[in-house]
Amino acid sequence: MEKTKPFSAAALFSGIGGFCLGFKDHNVRTDWAVEFDEHATATYEQNLPGVRVVKKDNAPADIRHVTVQNDQLNPVDVLHAGFPCQSFSQAGNRKGFDDARGKLFFELIRIVKEFGEDRPKILVLENSPYIKYGDNGKWMYKITSELRSAGYWFRSSNCAELDLYDHSNSPQKRNRLFMVALSTSRFKNGRFTFPDGFQSAPKTLVDFIDFKGEKDEDYYLPSQNRYHDMILKQAKDRQRIYQLRKYTVRVKESGVCPTLTANMGQGGHNVPFVFDKKGLRKLTENECLGLQGFPEKFKFPDSVPRYARYVQIGNSVSPKVAARLATAVRKKLEKG
Repeated sequence: MEKTKPFSAAALFSGIGGFCLGFKDHNVRTDWAVEFDEHATATYEQNLPGVRVVKKDNAPADIRHVTVQNDQLNPVDVLHAGFPCQSFSQAGNRKGFDDARGKLFFELIRIVKEFGEDRPKILVLENSPYIKYGDNGKWMYKITSELRSAGYWFRSSNCAELDLYDHSNSPQKRNRLFMVALSTSRFKNGRFTFPDGFQSAPKTLVDFIDFKGEKDEDYYLPSQNRYHDMILKQAKDRQRIYQLRKYTVRVKESGVCPTLTANMGQGGHNVPFVFDKKGLRKLTENECLGLQGFPEKFKFPDSVPRYARYVQIGNSVSPKVAARLATAVRKKLEKG
């Protein structure tokens, strides 16, 4: 079989490496990554040991202090980034670029501009779908303006909502917005074809969740806990996910996993529960990793606490969706 040409990539807001793993599957290697969270960095380095994680004084680097020259960032073909979505999410504070986390998008633009003519050929960005509509469309107008000022083709057709459910065998409904910008110095226009969804193997929860076994006691909700009764009253069957949302219980349709979010690791909100042989418990980290599309060999370091593991999963880009995007990005790079 003919070996594909290798391309290079870099990651901003890399998290635990969802983008990087997906692109790696298609011979697009990640040369360097920037991630500020120390727990996420520990997980990333254990699972992607060949990638240079940018650091300052042996600590994960804050993107606001990273520069191309000082940190010796080499040019790459692709730059991917799942920049913070909390201020752009419909369920968040909706402050957009008025929020400190929202402003981090401009650091991405700054770094791209610092490369000058050596800027990445393709940018692949990920965020909440609501970013298209927030502040009466002004958020997306600002993103479009900034990308164009950095030397990229970008318009509405360069955006697509891709759901993990439609692009993998995972039963998780996880719809995210992906934006692809093409360098004006490399491409004649901004046309980009996103991957279509596909029919895969049956998406069954039992392939990802152990309903018949038992887990460590820490995963279980005590029967005297008020949330236990709330969920029990809503229980329609024992092979379904029940999502605790502050003071209510969401019952997902049979065989479907709701979107796994970062705050499922912080307690009391968006926590997914199931019934197993022993009782009512949270999904384990490994079950969540599988539902998110991470490979079985992906492991958390012992030093990363459990709550942080859930946060990392909820914040991550699915490697399976990233891999689907990588095929389209490769085709664009090869065609020119």
